[in-house]
Amino acid sequence: MSKSVNIAVVVESLDANANSGAKANLALIKNLQKAGFHLTILHYTRQEVQLEDIPVFSIPENKINLTYFLSKLQLVFKRLTGINSNKWIEKKFGFSLAWFNDSISIATALEKKVDFNPDYVLTLSFSGSFRAHKALLELPHWYKKWIAYVHDPYPQHSYPRPYDWVEPGHQHKRNFFLKIAEKAKYLAYPSQLLAEWMESYYVPAHGKSIIIPHQIDTDAQVAQGIPDFFDVTKFNILHAGSMMSARNPETLIKAFIRLIEEEPGAAEQARLVFVGSRSIFHEKIEFLHNKYPQLYSSEGYISFDQVLRMQMEASVNVILEAKGPVSPFLPGKFPHCVMSRKPILHLGPVKSEVGRLLGTDYPYISEIEDEQKIFKHLQSLYERWKNNGENEQLYSNELMAYLSPSYLKGLISNLAKNEPKAGV
Repeated sequence: MSKSVNIAVVVESLDANANSGAKANLALIKNLQKAGFHLTILHYTRQEVQLEDIPVFSIPENKINLTYFLSKLQLVFKRLTGINSNKWIEKKFGFSLAWFNDSISIATALEKKVDFNPDYVLTLSFSGSFRAHKALLELPHWYKKWIAYVHDPYPQHSYPRPYDWVEPGHQHKRNFFLKIAEKAKYLAYPSQLLAEWMESYYVPAHGKSIIIPHQIDTDAQVAQGIPDFFDVTKFNILHAGSMMSARNPETLIKAFIRLIEEEPGAAEQARLVFVGSRSIFHEKIEFLHNKYPQLYSSEGYISFDQVLRMQMEASVNVILEAKGPVSPFLPGKFPHCVMSRKPILHLGPVKSEVGRLLGTDYPYISEIEDEQKIFKHLQSLYERWKNNGENEQLYSNELMAYLSPSYLKGLISNLAKNEPKAGV
């Protein structure tokens, strides 16, 4: 069944170094191809992208419309006056002028693409940007084939507590997503809890949810070299990725300091490493580093291939979530951590998609502020490392399959099984 299904993937960015969403998009595309589906990729990345054995088409920017002219005029105004009018524009219209023009560019390219007849059109979001989805809203003849993928709660004011963001034009954004929920045939999410969360906000989304988890990319390029600060002979506890204000590492740090102060040998062998862009916690970590050199935070961006290498070499990979009643997110790095076969130290709410997937019997889970429990986990993980416990099976075969092409093959084939082939 899967070999007869054609999927057009419309995506804003395939730059693996842009953010975790772009990495997840790449992994999904590769695994759809491995599952046997025929793919056509249309992307708006502002650089050349090539994927082995997959037709890839770059969407050009449409420069012949009023929105393009106004967006460039806005940039000139900012340069001359230093005033950024974007906040006012988003409050008035919900989105930036550049966002509207990019969406027009994508829609125009799709209208001109007359040499293919896919069974499904899959739009992939890019962080909080839904340019590809906006483009599909302008093309009603695709609605009956449209799978709209959603990485995170949208808009940002829909995030669970303790997140309390309210974006300019948030009501416009909500109305925009309401249209997506009404028009798309399916709404795809990486997380079962996210599907339930979004259905609680959008009545038209009920009955349309399908779960497409972030995928293990076995072909991802891993760096040959590794940063000097990362000593592979040590017991490395690694947190890779951004730490937003709600993802507070302070209790983890306290538990780690206890480990190196109380556990024999840990001061010489243990390291707690944070890599990623600077956060509000960076200065405090730098200050503590002066007293505890075993604690380290990178100065900023590190390329994806190097981060992936560190995740593969780490003794423990940390997934740190916000303190709250629920965490519906599936982090983009989750498949990398599972692929590494190294222990995941999951710090998050009891009701969490990560915890759900790891299972009730998984040993290394704690709420974010439970210092004693985190300390006990670190002790246990350190003993495991000293005793060469890396061969211990931590992840079930079912979880590995869930993040692989075999799951995609079954899911998409079942969707297509009872649907007649129809022209656009």
